[in-house]
Amino acid sequence: MKKTRKTGQKEKVQIVKACMERGFDYGAVALEFQVSYQQVYTWVQKYKELGEAGLEDRRGKRTAAQTPRSELEELRIKIAQLEHEKYMLQMERDVLKKLDEIERRDAFRK
Repeated sequence: MKKTRKTGQKEKVQIVKACMERGFDYGAVALEFQVSYQQVYTWVQKYKELGEAGLEDRRGKRTAAQTPRSELEELRIKIAQLEHEKYMLQMERDVLKKLDEIERRDAFRK
């Protein structure tokens, strides 16, 4: 198994720009900066799609707490929030129905 090394945001940007300057020679850039070919390729694709924000390390953070990088990501966050709100309202409705059922049953027994 190959040992990995940590790369920061600035270094990722530097690697991506070097790769783009050299005509997308992922292999040569990977050897020069001592990172994997696949990692360089992934960073370049993310950079093309989202710019420097695409290279941020966003692991372990809740989606709702993050600032959206694109309009699509912003819409996904909004959908997730609305789905959660819908779920909570359905739970509240079900609890109120059950409570009403229990109250009617107890009133009938008396």
